[in-house]
Amino acid sequence: MKQQAGQALVALLVFMIVAITTTSASVSLMIINSSAAGTVESGARALAIAESGAENALMRVLRAPATYTGETLTVGGGRATVVVSGTNTKTIVSRGEEGSYLRTVKVIAELSNGIWTITSWREDTQ
Repeated sequence: MKQQAGQALVALLVFMIVAITTTSASVSLMIINSSAAGTVESGARALAIAESGAENALMRVLRAPATYTGETLTVGGGRATVVVSGTNTKTIVSRGEEGSYLRTVKVIAELSNGIWTITSWREDTQ
C-alpha cells in the first residue's frame, strides 16, 4: 500500500511539472505575440504619419511650387518632417515618427505643360 502511494505522488509531480511547463510556454508566447503586434501597429502609425506629411507637401507644392521647401507637422501622436527639393521635378521626402519608430516616404512629382504628375510614391528604406 505504501509503495502505491509513493507512485501516485511521483505521477502527480510529473503531471504538475508538465502543466507548469505548458502554462509557462503559453504565457511566454502570448507576451511575445502581444509585443510583436504592438511593434507592427506603431510602425504602421509611423508610415501613416509619413504619408500624411507627403500628402500635405503635395498640396502645398500645388499652391506654391517655387517657395515651399518643407516643414515639420504634428500628426496625431507623432511628427512628420518633410523636405522638398527640385524645380520642375519635385522630390518630397516625408519622415514619420511615432515614439521610437521611423518610416520614410519618398514621392516624386513632375511638372509638364502646367500639370503636376506623381511619377513615384514609395516607402524609402534608407
